[in-house]
Amino acid sequence: MFGQIKNPQGELLDYTFHAGKEGRKAVVLIGHGVTGNKDRAWAVALGEALSREGIAALRFSYSGNGASGGRFVDSTISKEVGDLGAVIAAVQGWTVGYIGHSMGGAVGVMRASEDSRISLLVSLAGMVHTAAFAEREFGAVTPGQGFMWDEPSCPLSADYMKDLRGIGSLEGRATKIRVPWLLVHGTTDDVVPVGDSRDIFARADRSRTQLIEIPGANHVFSESFLQPMLGAVVPWVSKHLPG
Repeated sequence: MFGQIKNPQGELLDYTFHAGKEGRKAVVLIGHGVTGNKDRAWAVALGEALSREGIAALRFSYSGNGASGGRFVDSTISKEVGDLGAVIAAVQGWTVGYIGHSMGGAVGVMRASEDSRISLLVSLAGMVHTAAFAEREFGAVTPGQGFMWDEPSCPLSADYMKDLRGIGSLEGRATKIRVPWLLVHGTTDDVVPVGDSRDIFARADRSRTQLIEIPGANHVFSESFLQPMLGAVVPWVSKHLPG
């Protein structure tokens, strides 16, 4: 649909497009979290659900993940902000919304706080306190030697940890989000605690921001929590996406 998409480093970004209502030039980009890719169950279900409602969606894998080019060890929030910018440029002429999960949620906050091309933002279990996440999840792992969650295909890099620590927290960016913004978080998320969403919501413009907590939901909205997540996101996007 949009041809090849390359990030600023020239790496190809793999994507899947879900068509919406004919003639409507609005698209929702869907970005995953760390160690994820565009084909995670929640992302596929979300793309299909939006399409059924007549809303075009584009799921993509960040560089170094899935079938996209690049190396996993080079994946950082800062690099992925550039990836997202490249995808937005590729859909030039379309009204753009962005839905990001976990680390992809952090990418969305950073990009939307400085990029007026994003007209709508959804954070799913979005990472906010990045330095705290680094210490909590990987503080005992040696970069360059160990792995994320003991997964050999996901080596922990020094660049990744440096980037998380350097960003520190995204709370201060909340005041720079000037578009409709939905935060959705499970109350029993053991990867990114619901407190992250609560903290950034407290700093956001309440006139255009909403926080929905899903009781008992885990980090990836699996099994019985998938439909509640879709039920929160899809109608909200349908209501707030321009175009």
